[in-house]
Parts: sequence; structure tokens; C-alpha cells
Amino acid sequence: MDTSGTPPTPDTPATPGGDEGGHAAQRQLRRGAVAPLARDVVIVEGPDAETYLQGQLSANVAALAPEEGTWSLLLEPTGKVEAWLRVSRLGGDTFVIDVDAGYGPVVVKRLTRFLLRTAATVTPAPEGEWVALAVRGPVEVGLDHDAGATVLTLGTPWPGLIGWDVLAPASAHVRLSVPTVGADALEAVRVECGVPAMGAELVPGTIAAEVGQWFIDASVDFAKGCYVGQELVARIDSRGGNVPRRLRAVVPAAGVLPEVGDEVVVPGDGKVVGTLTSVVDSQAAGGPLALGYVGRAVDPPAPVRLRRDGHDIGAAEVRALPVVDEVDGAGSGTPVPVSLGP
Repeated sequence: MDTSGTPPTPDTPATPGGDEGGHAAQRQLRRGAVAPLARDVVIVEGPDAETYLQGQLSANVAALAPEEGTWSLLLEPTGKVEAWLRVSRLGGDTFVIDVDAGYGPVVVKRLTRFLLRTAATVTPAPEGEWVALAVRGPVEVGLDHDAGATVLTLGTPWPGLIGWDVLAPASAHVRLSVPTVGADALEAVRVECGVPAMGAELVPGTIAAEVGQWFIDASVDFAKGCYVGQELVARIDSRGGNVPRRLRAVVPAAGVLPEVGDEVVVPGDGKVVGTLTSVVDSQAAGGPLALGYVGRAVDPPAPVRLRRDGHDIGAAEVRALPVVDEVDGAGSGTPVPVSLGP
């Protein structure tokens, strides 16, 4: 995939379009491919940038080496999730934050809220100035780019799937010698892996531990010292991560077409125990697949019913995450070498 503006020319193109084609693209992504990744970028720089971010983010920003990044939570003072983002050190006192597209302004507003008497600036990058690419699957990747540009190659903690992301200025013209698939395939695999998205699984009031222990492990450094909102995160972790609900996969029965917002109901007594937050057409699940927060009393796998506008729309099953296609080798978790260079 080439970010210079010319159409990508993958070595082995995946089949686009349609259910069958969409499933083929998802399978290709789990086997090894690159997809466009929609991210907003925010630049934080200045003599106090490191110290300031260290007190605002759950990750250990001070430990980052140049061109190294880590995932982090940006929390409200109450400890609820404001944003899930990645922070990378470009070098010295300059940091790059990337977050789901459309949520850069949320990050800027939150970070500037406490930016008083601090020698640092928080600036949104102009649209199109940075490009993000998602590489997934157990593949070796050859990466090339124009000399002199800073290209960040960053690990990504998707459960059940090996992967990393590329974040670079558009002027770097990054090229990846792997098959290319579309954003729809990446979205479907995101849901299969149980990775939360801003505005869907991560909304005002979300508690980080509800997503799962992998999410906490990837985003929180418990030894780094104080940061805004840490009390709730630390208290829940010390109690074994127990929260009233958990992010789960919901697989509808044949012929049932779920929608975001559908209620998850216990069969028989009609008690609402959850709500669907994302819905995709999944090759691994063999059809529709949803994410939703479900009460912890529902122990997967468990039968449930789906309800919309007060009407039952059919049966479904709550399953643990991630949901992957074992035939394609997803979920092995075996590290693979990544080669960078021309």
C-alpha cells in the first residue's frame, strides 16, 4: 500500500465487494494484509510536554524512547474513559497522539483543560497531514519510505491477532509489500477481536475494566505514579477487575439481523442484561456478529434473546471474546519477525 496518492498495488490483492468478497478480505487480513486506518493526530510538544503527559495519561510516557509508542487511557477525574489513544515520542520533547477519527477534538479539549502554567502546547494536526495503516496477520513485511521522514511502526494489542500499525506523515509516501484490503474488513476483524471503538464501546461513563483485562494490561502502568483518574482504575484492579458488565460477542441465530441499540434479554424472564454497540458481517462468525456490554451474571456461552423497540427479534448466543476463525490460524499469538527497510 502506497500513501503517496497512487492506487495501491499489493502483491496478492484480496477480493473486494459483496458478502463473499467481504469475507475473503477479512480472511486475507487475518492471514496477512494492510488496511487503511482512520486516526486523528494531536501533537504535544514543549519543555514540559513529557511531565504534563505523564500526569494525564495512564501509560508511562517518561519511559518512551524516540519513535516508540504505547497505548494509554485518557480519563475523566472520576476515572471514566475520556479516550483510548496511543502516545508516541517523536524525539526529545515532541509527542504524537493518535486516536480514532473524529475524536482528536475530544483529546485536545481534555488535555488543554489542565494545561495551566505549563510550557507545552497541544495542537491538532491538519487533516491529511498524517497517514495511518493497519497491518494484521502473521506476515513478514517489507516497509519502504522516502529518506528523512519519520515513520512510526507501532504494536497493536488486538486479542487473538498479531498486528502493528504504521503512523507517518503523508509526505513519507510509505509503501508496504503486502496485500491490501478495505476499511470494512478491518472493522469486521476489530469486532471479532473485541477491540473497542470510540463512540461505540467507549462512550461517556465507560469503565475501562469493562472492556477486559487485556485492555487494562495494554493501557495502564500501575507503577508509574499519579495521573488524573487513576483511583477508580487502581481500586477495580485491586479487587480483581470485578465490574457489573463485560464486553462480549453476541452471535444471532440464523435469519436474525441485529442492529446497534438492540437489547440483550434473558430468555424466559425478559430481563434486559445488555445492549449491542457494534454490528458487522463476519466471516469468522459465519454471518452477523455484534459486540455489546452484557451483565456479568451471563456466563458465556449463554443463550439470550434480542429485543428492538419492545419486540422480540430472535435468539442469539453470548460468547467470550475474541471470536476468530481457527482454520485461518488467527489467535495463535506466535510472534513473527517484522523487517523494515527498502
